[in-house]
Formats: sequence, structure tokens, C-alpha cells
Amino acid sequence: MKDASCDNGPRAPLLAAVNVESQVHLIIGSNPLAAARCSKSLDAGAKPIIIAPETADLQYTLSERIQNGSAEWVRKEFQDDDLTTLGREEVDRVVDMVFVTLGGNHPLSPHIAKLCRRFRIPVNVSDAPELCTFTLLSTYSDGPLHVGITTSGRGCKLASRLRREVSSSLPTNLGSAIDRLGAVRRRLWEEDQAAGLCDTAFEGDDDDATGQKHTFNTLATDDEVYMTRTRRIRWLSQICEYWPLRKLASITDSDIDDILKAYSSGNNNAREVNGVTARKGKIILAGSGPGHPDMLTRATYHAIQSADIILADKLVPEPVLNLIPRRTEVQISRKFPGNADQAQEEFLQMGLKALRSGKQVLRLKQGDPYLYGRGGEEFEFFRNEGHIPLVLPGITSALSASLFAEIPATHRGATDQVLICTGTGRNGAAPEPPTYVPTQTVVFLMALHRLSALVESLVNAPAEDSGARPRTPWPRDTPCAIIERASCTDQRVIRTTLEHVCTAFEAEGSRPPGLLVVGVSCHVLHRPNEQKWVVEEGFKGLDELRDPSIMNEEGWKDF
Repeated sequence: MKDASCDNGPRAPLLAAVNVESQVHLIIGSNPLAAARCSKSLDAGAKPIIIAPETADLQYTLSERIQNGSAEWVRKEFQDDDLTTLGREEVDRVVDMVFVTLGGNHPLSPHIAKLCRRFRIPVNVSDAPELCTFTLLSTYSDGPLHVGITTSGRGCKLASRLRREVSSSLPTNLGSAIDRLGAVRRRLWEEDQAAGLCDTAFEGDDDDATGQKHTFNTLATDDEVYMTRTRRIRWLSQICEYWPLRKLASITDSDIDDILKAYSSGNNNAREVNGVTARKGKIILAGSGPGHPDMLTRATYHAIQSADIILADKLVPEPVLNLIPRRTEVQISRKFPGNADQAQEEFLQMGLKALRSGKQVLRLKQGDPYLYGRGGEEFEFFRNEGHIPLVLPGITSALSASLFAEIPATHRGATDQVLICTGTGRNGAAPEPPTYVPTQTVVFLMALHRLSALVESLVNAPAEDSGARPRTPWPRDTPCAIIERASCTDQRVIRTTLEHVCTAFEAEGSRPPGLLVVGVSCHVLHRPNEQKWVVEEGFKGLDELRDPSIMNEEGWKDF
């Protein structure tokens, strides 16, 4: 649990990637750890200087580094002025970083650490976390991708184990994909700048400590110049956010060109196919549930395994997509802001083309296919084309998300009814908000991108000349909660009130998909306190239920 206003718990370290090109790193000692620190510094582009007496027994690789000139050996015991005389001239000879490999019990270790703190030199002392101002992470690298893990000096070899676990779960060639997507991002920025559509400097990595900005999924309309001119880059960012890593890792330059052409031209790639094959195609509309793959129904899991082609919404989570056999063709919806109707038509035509080729088509949707999922429209479309879909229900986040966030939708003596609303109407229009009912829990889907306008409409009565129906405004102190990525391990819950929810969302950032729950039920199991909002991270309840003895390599036992 994270308190937005104060935090009296253990402090988390500030993790950062530091550019140490040409820096001078002082390494005290000549043991194997000193050799490892020397290698780390060289790999990062720094200049290591080893301080050890002439009689020291140099570790083999360290001796090799010194002999080939990549590292320098100062043959003497450490002296205090080494910190201020061996560095670069441009920083007045002060060294940039110090590694003490003598161990925490050596008398020099606390002395050197104290001096470094005085001179504000970052220092790392082996086996003495209390003397360190920084620690090195256990890292995995793949081209521009660098993943680091630290256990703050408490995990022994556990950090290395965790690093191996994380790296083994990543697809191969992910670093090349990052290079490719980064080059495309720069190309789009340069094209927009040349066309006079972009007047900001090119940004490198975004700081994702708070997730996406709360405007990440905002609808881009023609009269919103800023959003329209940056639409392609935002669209590329959403590809990075929603596509499965396995699919991103295999992306090619031609794939990127095809995607950009399809988006820019407004044309889809579906073509009419003349004639029908002997085998009649079959179409299934299925819901993938709130997020976690264990929330799939058995019927939907079987549909995933047997489909010839799967047309998946962009919000279907990666763990569910990872259940798809590698032989199966997968298309991810291009339904991004400003492109929803075109992407929907593209999917309909893709499905129709596959059906006419005699294929089994699975239209995989998030949650339940009929709850704000256009399932009814798709059923009607395919039925009119002579293919009656089989519709498989899915567990909707409208009811399950609050459960995973420990919010009872109904509770005796508090709430006796549930209302499910959309926060965005057709073509991005704002639907009329519900009137205040004290015993009602209201769940707003697809609302976080226009949260501020929604909250304002809830807490304020409609103007008399607006033509809207009279309704009772909601009290500003009404409890509410934002629930994002419900049931997944990176689930996040922001508990607050209508008065503070917009500020909380802007401060914490967006982690789509998410929804808003409003009503006294939000405080039934979590009593209010003096904090303006509270953030709760993570959910592993479903993973803890898994029994490895009944799971196959894809996470499911054959039913």
C-alpha cells in the first residue's frame, strides 16, 4: 500500500541508469570482486583505476586488464588524497565513483565511505550495505534493453536468480525490436517536425514510474490540433503498450511500413474473396475476462486452441494471448484513438474473408463480448453475411474488478443495486451521467480518459437551460476507486473520493485498461482515513492458487 501524502515505511532506492562514459572509477582492492567491478566499469565506458600495493596478489583477469592498458594500477596503499587527485581534470581531479572491495570489516572501508560522503562521491562497499550510497544491479542486456534487479543487499544470490527468471521469460530479439521501433519513432518525429506539426524536442525514454499519462487513451478528434498532430506517435506508443512482447520481438521493417501505410491511408487490407470453399467457415465471439488467463472459461480456452485465425482486441492481455498456439494466425486490433470505426470495419472484413475461405475465426474480446463490446453489432454483421456466430460469455470487469479490489458491489445495509455505465458514448460523446442514489454502486467503463469531465458532471447539477433531465448531484465526499488491470499481477487500485480522484489519477498516471467504481461500497471493507488517496499495487491471489501438478507448459491442463 502506498500513501500519496506521506510514507513512514522503508524507503525504496532511487533506481537510475547512469551515463559513466569517460568517468574515472577508483577500485580499492585486487581480489576477484575488484576484477568484476573493473569489468563492469569498462563495459559502461568508464576508466577504472585499481589501488593496491605492489605485493598484492592480482586476480588473473584483473592482471590481464592492466597488461593490455584498459585499466590502470596504482601500486600503493590507499591515501585520502587519491579521491581528489586521480580524477579527470574537467571535474578538478575528483574521482567520479569508488568501489571498495575490501569488505565491511576492513578498517579502511568505513573511513573511505565517510570521505566519499563528504566529497559527495558515490561509493560502494562490498558486504556493507550501510556504508554504500549506491549498489550495482544484477543486470540482463539485449542491445538497448537493460534489465536490472536489486535486493538492496539482502538477497544474497537471489537477485541473480530473479534476473535469470526475468530474462528467460523475455522473447529473443527483443533488443533488435526496440532498436527498430525507436528508429521508427524518431522517423515519425522528424517527419512531423519537417511538416511543421511538431515544435517540441525529441524525447528519449519516458519516465514510466507513474505509468502512462492520464490522457494516454484520449480520443483524438480533428478539431484538437495537438492530439491530431501527434496521433501517429501516440499510436506507435500504444502498439508498444498493448501488443504481446512475442509479437513485438518478431516485428520487421516491412511490418512497420505496412502498419504505417494502413494507418496513414485509411484503407484496410481486407479484400473480397470470390467463391466459397467446400468447408464452411465458423465464427465465434468470445470474451477473455478481466485479464488473468485463469479467468477464461473452458469454452473460450478451447476456442483459442482450435481457431485458424484470432482477431483480438488490443486490450486482451498478453498472458491470454500467450495461450494461442504458435501455428495460429493472430491479428491485433488497430483500434486506437481516432481510428475506432476504421479498425472495426477492418476486423469485420478480415473475419468475413477468413470465413469465406472455410476457416474457424475467433473474435476475442476483453471482458464480455456484449457488455460495451460491440458484440451485438458483430453478431448482426456476420449473421447478415450468412454466418451465425457462436457467442461465448466472458467474466466482465464491470463486476469482477471490484471483487479483486475488495469492494463488494452490494452489501447489506449499504448498497442494494449496481449500475453499469459507459463513460464514452458513440463517437466520443459524453453520455448523460446517472442521478445520485445513496444505496447504488455505479461502475463506469471506458471513462478514465475523460475522468475530469465525468466527475464534474456527477457532482454538479445540470444547468436549467441545458435541456438535460433534472437529477441529484453526487456529494463530493462520495467514496470511489480506480481499478486498473484487474486480476493481473500488476493490478493497481486508487482509493479516494470524487473530490480527489482527478488529482490522484493525474499524479499516479494511467495503467490501462481501467474503470471507475463510485459509491459507499468502496469504503465498506476499507474504512476512510485522513489521506486524500491511497494506492495499492499488485495482485497475486490467482497465481498462488495454481497447482503445478495440473498445469501443462502453457499454463493449463488439457480438459
